Amino acid sequence: MTEAPVQRPPGAAGDVSFHDACTQCGDCARACPEGIILRDGEGFPVLSFAEGECTFCNACIDACEPGALNAGTPWLWRAQVGDNCLSDQGVHCRTCQDFCDARAIRFQLKPGGLADMSLDRDSCTGCGGCIAPCPVGAITLVQFKPETEARPC
Repeated sequence: MTEAPVQRPPGAAGDVSFHDACTQCGDCARACPEGIILRDGEGFPVLSFAEGECTFCNACIDACEPGALNAGTPWLWRAQVGDNCLSDQGVHCRTCQDFCDARAIRFQLKPGGLADMSLDRDSCTGCGGCIAPCPVGAITLVQFKPETEARPC
């Protein structure tokens, strides 16, 4: 069974190069104004969206002296909504939409007063702002692989 990818701070490259460069100094966590960078069981920084969202301010990247975090590394995380979403269960809830500054989460009314939730993955920044407010924990961030453009030889 493959382990799920770990949500490292913005700017972290693949796990091998990140682990090689990170000294576990904690400077990134101390620099984070949102307070969402914690340590995993091995002492490496991870993101926790239980208390807030990432504003992509790059304070963690700027504080990283060893260079384990780099501004040019793309953020490959986007929101995903699980089957336990209250709206899918017929309960009126739009909390995630209220906390989505990118407006990637929308609700379309349907007959009977219910609404279908839609998530525009292209608009989603992966900030995690929708995670903590969800009353049933239906939202997670998942890592995606960017599509590569096919070019003729």
